[in-house]
Amino acid sequence: VQLQASGGGLVQPGGSLRLSCAASGRRTSSLSMGWFRQAPGKEREAVAAIKSNGGSTYYTDSVKGRFTMSRDNAKNTVYLQMNKLKPEDTGVYYCAADPALITSSLFRADQYDYWGQGTLVTVSS
Repeated sequence: VQLQASGGGLVQPGGSLRLSCAASGRRTSSLSMGWFRQAPGKEREAVAAIKSNGGSTYYTDSVKGRFTMSRDNAKNTVYLQMNKLKPEDTGVYYCAADPALITSSLFRADQYDYWGQGTLVTVSS
């Protein structure tokens, strides 16, 4: 499985961005997928995840109500719509995928087998 993340950029506080993660080698419908981010000097943290079966989505508390993760099976792509962005959302965003994760593992970076290259999001005025 190969993952290609895109959509990052510079945005002012309160603005929006949509990240995309295109998968090849396996259908996204059969993969649990997650978005993680890493700010300078900090550890990588989970932001959102979507399960392979049923498509339930999960969010870390700091982004609930602002970020939405979705999947387009026809395009084999997952998205992260980010609204009301804050400076603390700044970081490199990575998408990850794995064919077999239970719900309790979705926010554990060490449980994912496949990773994209990351896309930089900078929220600044």
